[in-house]
Amino acid sequence: QVDIMESGGGSVQAGGSLRLSCAASGITSENCMAWFSQKSGERRELVGSISATGLAEYGYGLRGRITVSRDSANNILYLQMNNLEPDDSAMYYCAVRGRRLCYSNPDQYDFWGQGTQVTVSS
Repeated sequence: QVDIMESGGGSVQAGGSLRLSCAASGITSENCMAWFSQKSGERRELVGSISATGLAEYGYGLRGRITVSRDSANNILYLQMNNLEPDDSAMYYCAVRGRRLCYSNPDQYDFWGQGTQVTVSS
């Protein structure tokens, strides 16, 4: 039984910071964990991914303002978000791919959390 749980979203003012967390259980040790963002009516886009060995990749939207990290032993994924902008407002989802390689395409991921809302006000 796979379970994905996100936390840490909320409302912040522009320039503020948030740290999102995702706890995954029931997944294989060889996996990729990733954050995706989705605005209403738009496609789901990669924020950042990280392999079980710590190799991180980022999308373009928040590049330079975010850091993905993980506690691979406990399958916990983090997203540190700094200097947030109103355009960063979106639902943020944690996703897990049950294989070694990471992808930017959300269709490659097997399991998803319910999402956590991030709202940035100006």
